[in-house]
Amino acid sequence: MPSSYHYRRISVAGLTGLALGSALVLGFSSTAQAATVLDGPITLKTAAGYAVLAGSTVTNTGPTVVTGDVGLSPGTAIDGFEGSPAGSFVVGTGSARTDPDVDQAKIDLDEAFGVAKSLTPQAKGLSQLAGKTLKPGVYSGGALDLASGSTLTLDGGAASVWVFQASSTLVTGSGSRVLLINGASICNVFWQVGSSATLGSGSTFVGTIMAQESISVGNAAVVQGRLLASTSAVTLINDTIVRPSGCTTGSGDTTETTTPEITTDSLDDATVGTPYEDTVATEGTPTPTVTVTEGELPAGLVISENGTITGTPTTPGTSTFTITASNGDTGDVTASYTIVTEAAPVVPTPPTVETPSGSGQGGSGQGGSGQGGSLAATGFETGGLIGGAVALLALGLLLRTRPARRRS
Repeated sequence: MPSSYHYRRISVAGLTGLALGSALVLGFSSTAQAATVLDGPITLKTAAGYAVLAGSTVTNTGPTVVTGDVGLSPGTAIDGFEGSPAGSFVVGTGSARTDPDVDQAKIDLDEAFGVAKSLTPQAKGLSQLAGKTLKPGVYSGGALDLASGSTLTLDGGAASVWVFQASSTLVTGSGSRVLLINGASICNVFWQVGSSATLGSGSTFVGTIMAQESISVGNAAVVQGRLLASTSAVTLINDTIVRPSGCTTGSGDTTETTTPEITTDSLDDATVGTPYEDTVATEGTPTPTVTVTEGELPAGLVISENGTITGTPTTPGTSTFTITASNGDTGDVTASYTIVTEAAPVVPTPPTVETPSGSGQGGSGQGGSGQGGSLAATGFETGGLIGGAVALLALGLLLRTRPARRRS
């Protein structure tokens, strides 16, 4: 296939009419912005025109439909878009690195990735997104996951912005979906992924994925957004990709606010009976107040307003809880932690040493009432004491009888 591809732009009707339902509500904090905030949505610049953008290869199997451009740089292999009704076709333009626009789009993508990564999250420690309803804001975690058949709901207006930061991977299960409600816009949902993203078969996904490495999409998935991979491949199988249109771009500038920030990533584990101390550190002006707003600390521990956790654990087990920091400025921030409390170590009891009874013939030797025995802890012989007492008694009687004889 040649290194440059051009396809006639075709309107595909009905791709946005998705069967979406409702979800459970998550008790996260308010919609306040984080300490490093963005003026509007993340600016993609020339990368905004691409529905699919990759670094090494773009590979497709089956009748995938892409509304938007397909680009590749520095790789040269865009495979699987032959344009047959029984095969695959692209709605837009497919171009490899010979097109200078692709090189510039990759530069703009890397810049947007850096901006998304720099934002301060208002909620840290996310992992499983299933069943959550999230207000606009910045949310971070290590490996973000949306379980098979589950729903993540984003609740906000047309100008609301969501940024998800996955330091490692993003994985959505088969049949999972991301749902927008109350006027939230596809244009303003961004996923910054530190390594690779994998979307499950039959899933419905919303937003622009900016992955440092690769993006893989399972069979018959529907993506309302963009698949932008910086260094590696984008792989598609019989999918539908619809690039957002009519989006309003922000200035791309970030600013600092005095909203509190939680800077502690994890807490030490504990042991029953051992005094404990650790701190959930915060930053902000004025100084934030820290409280536990979801879950409970291990039994025996308490937290002060400045975030110091102290006490002596009393019960073994695992405690997961959410900390909220607030300074009354532009809003609250939260972080989730887990403390594992181990049981107290078992101290071995020393063996008991038996003391001789001192009675009977066996093993009594000279002790007890036997002749020549000793009084306990004195060292005196009992026979000697008795003899001395008799001598003193005789002397007393002698002294008493002598004056009586003189008077007679």
